[in-house]
Amino acid sequence: MNTVWSLAKVVVLEMVRRKDFYVLFILTVLLTGTAGSVNLFNDRSIVRYLKEICLLLIWLSGLIIAITCTARQIPAEREHRTIFPLLAKPVTRGQFLLGKFLGCWVATGMALVLFYLLFGLVSGSRDHQWPVLNYLQAAWLHWMMLGIVIAFTLLGSIVFAAPSSNGTISFACAAGMLLLGRHLNKVALSVAEPLQSLLYTAYFILPHLELFDVRELIIHDAGLIRWDMVTLATLYAAAYGAFFLFGAWLAFRRRPLN
Repeated sequence: MNTVWSLAKVVVLEMVRRKDFYVLFILTVLLTGTAGSVNLFNDRSIVRYLKEICLLLIWLSGLIIAITCTARQIPAEREHRTIFPLLAKPVTRGQFLLGKFLGCWVATGMALVLFYLLFGLVSGSRDHQWPVLNYLQAAWLHWMMLGIVIAFTLLGSIVFAAPSSNGTISFACAAGMLLLGRHLNKVALSVAEPLQSLLYTAYFILPHLELFDVRELIIHDAGLIRWDMVTLATLYAAAYGAFFLFGAWLAFRRRPLN
């Protein structure tokens, strides 16, 4: 684990030095501040619109940070030829992948902390409420969902050569599941075989990222999510994350480094 943590720290420091997070954070602050400056007849529902805009920006930023940070890890190591001395040391390919995953996941979690702190400040300044536990649950589920995305993107970085193509495919798959995942079974009813069976199979096999999206509960000031449901969602994310990491390990151990 010391080796894994050492690799993870390098990834975290790399993200701190890059400008991706800072650009997205400043853009989120500016767009949220602009939306918050609008006050139409002191309408209370404006607060909900502000929450919705801010959370949408946070989710988009989280996906972009997680995917771009992960997609460039292995290709960059190959390009700079640093992967050879790393694996020449007593570092297995499994430790290498786990360190990359952990670093990207922790770095994304650090970014989410700042984003949700911003959301809490914006929401509290307008709504005069501070449901901290609700925000913690939303941030935790968001982070768990991004763990699945990071593991999937890490697998893609081994299968696809270019980080740009991997990032595009990963973002398209994640966005597609978030938007359409819950509707695949309904779409299957309206098509003929064999497409119907394919859609049903995809519905039951693919990870349903939309299960972690609790923005509507936050926007409409719903109560806390049951903690047993949060635990089940965490185990669900851990299972899919482990599945994709295992697939990445199988692909990586059979793939030549050059």
